[in-house]
Amino acid sequence: MKAYSLDIRQKLIDAYEAKEDSQRGLANRFKVGLSTVQRWLKRYQSGDGIAPKPHGGGQSAKLSELQLEQVKTIIEQNNDATLVELCELTVKELQVQVSRSTMGRITQKLGFSRKKNAPCQ
Repeated sequence: MKAYSLDIRQKLIDAYEAKEDSQRGLANRFKVGLSTVQRWLKRYQSGDGIAPKPHGGGQSAKLSELQLEQVKTIIEQNNDATLVELCELTVKELQVQVSRSTMGRITQKLGFSRKKNAPCQ
């Protein structure tokens, strides 16, 4: 979820200082949670400012850019392989274990579709 804009934060603080409404009323008026109003006011009153905090990060990528290029080659050479088969090939060729869901995200990132050729009969 994206952070609320600095504009809405400032309007809420200004309305609170002008005693236009209670915290609960301001929460309803600005369509934010009561705890959000309380948190913003606490940060404002402590002098920490009302700007959104920077994103905390997240988990680092499982594969490097070089490994992604190698996975791209693996996919191109085995274009009808399932995600599980691609995971097995990645372990075999790159010695890196990835889950099926991670492989699905990697194939999407590389621009490959999920559609496979149906076996001919």
